[in-house]
Amino acid sequence: MRANLLLKRAKQLLAESPSARLDAEVLLCHVLKKPRSWLFAHGEELLPKDIQDALNALVDRRAKGEPVAYLTGTRGFWSLPIGVSPAVLIPRPETELLVELALAALPPGGPARIADLGTGSGAIALALASERPEALVVAVEQSGKALEVARANADRLGLGANRVEFRHGDWFEELGAERFDCLVCNPPYVREDDPHLNQGDVRFEPRKALAAGPEGMDAIRRVVSEAPMHLNEGGVLILEHGHDQQPAVIAEIKEIHPSATVEPHADHAGLPRAVVVRYP
Repeated sequence: MRANLLLKRAKQLLAESPSARLDAEVLLCHVLKKPRSWLFAHGEELLPKDIQDALNALVDRRAKGEPVAYLTGTRGFWSLPIGVSPAVLIPRPETELLVELALAALPPGGPARIADLGTGSGAIALALASERPEALVVAVEQSGKALEVARANADRLGLGANRVEFRHGDWFEELGAERFDCLVCNPPYVREDDPHLNQGDVRFEPRKALAAGPEGMDAIRRVVSEAPMHLNEGGVLILEHGHDQQPAVIAEIKEIHPSATVEPHADHAGLPRAVVVRYP
């Protein structure tokens, strides 16, 4: 079957997906090990049966709801190809805002100490390490399986042990008395009873990386509470939150640390997405 006809059939089978055409193209290119640009020049090319069978198997899984990133094993983040598996949350474009804010907050040159709390796939830590080769980046993760994914990403991208240090632990427990210039964190912040947890791609993602208590604030409270003990003078905490949580997050920070300075930030879609916190 020709490539364009194979794509057309895949798109029809994925009709319930809001990105059916893109899904079909990405999956076919993954099977072919070709860039998407290949499709525009080779749409009439006949594809062998093994390619058709491999695509059909992936389309069937996607039609049942599996995220494309898990099917291909990768997701782009900050221009880096980040390997993913069902052990880690799939990196979102809006989370790139944390990288932007961290780079803006850090001194323009010289060494810096950065800690990425709940690193998951390692996307944030590796993006920062790629931009700041002189910095020490410590990436902390509670899930052993997620940490394996993060370490594999670091090795594949050439950002291994001498660039990013991975630690297995829960939030701050592996940091001891260490202090950093920047703490960055994309914690779980969805309410544990949120119906969206049973819809779409998130059904397949690790629940612990998404949900945090009845208000979605459990992890945020802990990070906000303990952060000052691990920041150098002038250091910042950069924290992602839900698009409807910013007022509650700011109120929580002010209740725990009344003298803290909180800067709200929106993502590129204009949605409230993160805060930069400075403690006196």
